[in-house]
Amino acid sequence: MSIIVNVDVMMARRKMSSQELAERIGITQANLSILKTGKAKAIRFSTLEAICKALDCQPGDILEFKNEPGEE
Repeated sequence: MSIIVNVDVMMARRKMSSQELAERIGITQANLSILKTGKAKAIRFSTLEAICKALDCQPGDILEFKNEPGEE
């Protein structure tokens, strides 16, 4: 996948647990886990906004684009 989700990196920088973040943004830990592992197919802007507020970061800190070899 070309989109990398760095929620776990930002959580570590802020010393925040998955349980705490899930509670702050109002989603289940299971859904947060799906997002953290990159298995999510989509993310709502409202969820992204809540994550950014909770972690005091920008969307670009959470989402990263990387070209994979062989893709144009």
